Amino acid sequence: MDSPPVADPRSPILGLSPQALPGEGYRRGQIAGWLYSQGARDWAEMTDLPKGLRQELAQEYRVSEFAQVTPFVSQDGSVKYLYTLWDGQKTEAVYMPYAGRKTICISSMVGCPAACTFCATGKMGFGRNLTPAEILDQILFAAHHRRHSPREIRNVVLMGMGEPLLNLNQVLEAIRRMLDPQALAMSPRRITLSTVGIPRGIYRLAEEDLGVRLALSLHAPDDETRQKIIPTAHRYSIAEIMEAVRHYYAKTKRRVTLEYTMLRGLNDHPWQAKALAGLLTGLSAHVNLIPWNPWEGAPHQGTGREKILGFAATLERRGGPGLGALEPGT
Repeated sequence: MDSPPVADPRSPILGLSPQALPGEGYRRGQIAGWLYSQGARDWAEMTDLPKGLRQELAQEYRVSEFAQVTPFVSQDGSVKYLYTLWDGQKTEAVYMPYAGRKTICISSMVGCPAACTFCATGKMGFGRNLTPAEILDQILFAAHHRRHSPREIRNVVLMGMGEPLLNLNQVLEAIRRMLDPQALAMSPRRITLSTVGIPRGIYRLAEEDLGVRLALSLHAPDDETRQKIIPTAHRYSIAEIMEAVRHYYAKTKRRVTLEYTMLRGLNDHPWQAKALAGLLTGLSAHVNLIPWNPWEGAPHQGTGREKILGFAATLERRGGPGLGALEPGT
């Protein structure tokens, strides 16, 4: 049995914005460059800083938010990272290299309170919220491990462990750091936040108007089915959620993505495709039909490819001009 990590009492340097880093303007810029452009993982690597300053900073601030990281590398080049935090709790991220872009799916929590029945993370329950530093460092460590500059990872999806809109203040701070020209300098169009549908959070995200993309994990067009898939869904009706989504679209003019995991005999009927199309009337939306990835002990079976294609065809026929390209999986 692994012994718990020894907590690092130092302050997280990633908890500070580039404008609040130690030192005056020039030194501050050097430190920001080492963290966000060169991806330094230790103060000793910052060789153009005076040695005395490096020693002083190393006593007060930690660079890494992880006591240990275990990578699991797949044949296709994707990597799942299991991050052990300084308090011994664990979270995950997945790095996915595609032709022409590098993407990382990151977490906003330890575990997840949504308890979606098709999701293995939902079985874990909720541990705690992640800090902005812990959210950001998932990107920085993955870049370091894959020998990239952090700024080479240009696509971020907040779709790992947790519900981002229930940790919204911390998530927004992390996103601002991703967008900051002195930090990761990302395009807001390359950042996607996925939610099971927390209306107050969607309204807040619309008002913040950071330009990021919104993905709604809907998974059913009717409340009865959705509550079987997401037990906590009884808190908000689909009507309430879609009203918030429409406000988000009206405010930001950003096309919304709907995530829909296909579960055999539960949410894959033709009438549900028609009902889903009805929800999207007048809304610019992209529907992602996701083949379910089974895990041991799961209570569901995935919908077969042919039925997914049939569901997609019905949705396309009913969807009208506002419905974007479907992704029925492979």
